[in-house]
Amino acid sequence: MAKYLHDDVLDGALNVIKNNATKLCICSTQPTTYTEAITTYKLAIKTGLTSGDYTGPADHTSGRKLTVNAQSTISVDLAGTAEHVALTGTASVLYAVTTCTSQALSLGNTVSVPAWIISMGDPT
Repeated sequence: MAKYLHDDVLDGALNVIKNNATKLCICSTQPTTYTEAITTYKLAIKTGLTSGDYTGPADHTSGRKLTVNAQSTISVDLAGTAEHVALTGTASVLYAVTTCTSQALSLGNTVSVPAWIISMGDPT
């Protein structure tokens, strides 16, 4: 029997991120909690993200995607090696984490994050 899931179901999940993830955190290690993302492993943080900082949800190869738009000139708060990017909200929620190209960051400099995709696949 074939499996089916309406696009609105996947879009609903992606819209939770789009409408609630207001902080982009650049981290030295993979955070598994909100506190780790915004404090323990945070090297830089961009606050004030809005739904305009995302594109989609939209069609993807085999499912749906939400693009996190590129963010530039984020002030570096702590020196270290960036390895992950996390999205958090104001309600102490860690919404998503991805890896990034390992890069040494220096205190007082700025960092940019290219656009990246969060995807949800169709059922198989």
